[in-house]
Amino acid sequence: MYRIVPAGDAALVVEFDDRIDPVINARAVALADALEADGIAGVRDIVPTHRSVAVYFDPLQTDQTALVARLEQLASQPAQASPQRRDAIEIPVCYGGDYGPDLPRVAAFAWLSEAAVIELHANTSYRVLMLGFMPGFAYMGLVDSRIAAPRLETPRTRVPGGSVGIAGVQTGIYPGDAPGGWQLIGRAPVRPFDMSRADPFLFRSGDEVRFVPIAPREFDDLDRAR
Repeated sequence: MYRIVPAGDAALVVEFDDRIDPVINARAVALADALEADGIAGVRDIVPTHRSVAVYFDPLQTDQTALVARLEQLASQPAQASPQRRDAIEIPVCYGGDYGPDLPRVAAFAWLSEAAVIELHANTSYRVLMLGFMPGFAYMGLVDSRIAAPRLETPRTRVPGGSVGIAGVQTGIYPGDAPGGWQLIGRAPVRPFDMSRADPFLFRSGDEVRFVPIAPREFDDLDRAR
């Protein structure tokens, strides 16, 4: 099921469902990819989210009736397993201590040891569901339900860039220093967004991501080298 709703006079949103689910997200990403390949005149931007796709267009250049017909055609197609865009992205993470001050809180939430939380977090492959909040911030899921701790009641005014957090069934890496309320369990010596790179974005919707535990000394070496 899906529905197409207007968002003003220059945007349409295709909504597939109202929950976070990798299968639903795959439909949204597949639709966005197909529209990108179409190259429809006047379409300015195509933004996939957890369970929808926003299509921004120039009303003076785009035949809206034809665009709606194309959206209906693509959205009504049966969901198919899309080929993986590229190899899984491995992210080194130093868990706990000063790097992950909320690891004890997540362990208490899960009634598990800190080591068990790390193992559960690192032994899962995550799908990049969408990008948002700030440039390069990838919402990834799904986190094992045992460690899916909710956001902090009071967000921090500053979270260090590279911090790896959990918020319910999602996990993510802060691209830079920012306010935030996710449970911080570690830190990664990577730059999810870097304007000096040919492609500033480390992640794209639909990517597969895996976290690899590292020791503090290795973190320091990698952090200095980035």
